[in-house]
Amino acid sequence: MGIKEEVYYEGAPHIGDLIINILLGFTVICLPLTVGAIVRALWLRYRITDRRISVIGGWMGRDQADVVYADITKVVTVPRGLGAWGDMVLFLKDGSKIEMRAVPKFRDLYNYINQKLSIRAQQASGSIGTN
Repeated sequence: MGIKEEVYYEGAPHIGDLIINILLGFTVICLPLTVGAIVRALWLRYRITDRRISVIGGWMGRDQADVVYADITKVVTVPRGLGAWGDMVLFLKDGSKIEMRAVPKFRDLYNYINQKLSIRAQQASGSIGTN
């Protein structure tokens, strides 16, 4: 029997990302952004627990990336939608990165994730929105 994880956040990307990209889809130039937002809304899910971050996505939600906090070396955030949601990039020890787009309540989630990181990773991440 495994150790029970406490879920802090579980959900889909922010609905505002989908709405704005659908409105932009009325212009032919932004149509690829609209398709991307629809795919994210349908199949992308985030799960942040006290032990790990899981990103489930890909076509039909078939891909899953799990990362434990000890593997994160830096977190970079970018506010979107007038700060209602944001993008987050998790840099890992092996040099790879995990991108989290249109994260709802990203400031709260960033603060939660930052508390779980090592002191070195916290210092590398810096303040929210400044990286």
